[in-house]
Amino acid sequence: MLKNHYHVVGVMSGTSLDGVDLAEVFFEFNNGQWDYRFGHTFTEPYDDRRDKSWLANLVNLSPAALDEADHSYSLMLGAVINRFIKANNIKGLDAVCSHGHTALHQPKKGITRQIGNQKIIAEVLKQTVVCDFRVQDVALGGQGAPLVPIGDRLLFGKYDYCINLGGFANISFEQDGQRIAYDLCPVNIVLNELVKPLGLSYDDRGQLASQGKLIPDLLAQLNALSFYAQKPPKSLGLEWVKRNIDPLFKGQHHKTEDLLATLVEHMAMQIAAPLKSDAQLLFTGGGAYNDYLLQRIEAHKSLKIKVPERELVEYKEALIFALLGVLKLREEINCLSSVTGASKDHSSGVIFNLNI
Repeated sequence: MLKNHYHVVGVMSGTSLDGVDLAEVFFEFNNGQWDYRFGHTFTEPYDDRRDKSWLANLVNLSPAALDEADHSYSLMLGAVINRFIKANNIKGLDAVCSHGHTALHQPKKGITRQIGNQKIIAEVLKQTVVCDFRVQDVALGGQGAPLVPIGDRLLFGKYDYCINLGGFANISFEQDGQRIAYDLCPVNIVLNELVKPLGLSYDDRGQLASQGKLIPDLLAQLNALSFYAQKPPKSLGLEWVKRNIDPLFKGQHHKTEDLLATLVEHMAMQIAAPLKSDAQLLFTGGGAYNDYLLQRIEAHKSLKIKVPERELVEYKEALIFALLGVLKLREEINCLSSVTGASKDHSSGVIFNLNI
């Protein structure tokens, strides 16, 4: 018989390379409705020089080197999760549900690879681990992304749109009885890179961007990128940024503030474009703290924006991957074909049962 209560840890490492997000979550299923409560949460930051440069370079590794990286990262991730569990004296877990870290994502070629999804994590933790959620979807002809919308539907259905502002902005909403979701544009993956020469990790609240002036030619080039004319399902990855965004910024001699202002305006235009006026929006992810970006989005469309409590802003993806893991344990649908373009809805992920 299926349980109504679950105690799990959700683990997420995103493209913005902030670190490993860990969230202890208690789920309850009553009368067809999922409810959740956060327990302990923590972000284990990546080392700025070593880890971030290593992870950013995964796309360039040979298959053999990537296998080696997978093993190393799995051991590291197991240690990070173990420290979190022990530091908070977490007991009685049903599972650890982990996204891993995306190394390659080329769904049109039938390729997606997340490192940190090896059985050794379960052996280190002596816990059941649910992981590797994307591969099956790509094998079924899908984009393997985004995976969060099933959680938006089950946990945050009262909002017209859920938008996460992380490494990339992605949107999720109901349309004609189907959940629709797709990536909108890059966000922190490019904003954070621009402020590195200034010795900063990010543009706090968008203050630098707010002081800049638009560069019209650059804005036009960004908005003209072919991805924005494509119909969903569609998704973005680091490779796309390196191929399409980075070349536009090479050789630019404008002030950093002007480059940031232009990027933010581009993002605001792309994010606002599909939204209906006066809609209720839930914004999460690190970009939800970028006041200037939110102001520019509202400048393009009249909206009712909700930025929730800190835990949900920062740990929503870890929360939802925790839910994906629970759904997989129940062998219930956790991946929607209307979102990814796969041939069917399915229950995705791999379960390592080592609770000893």
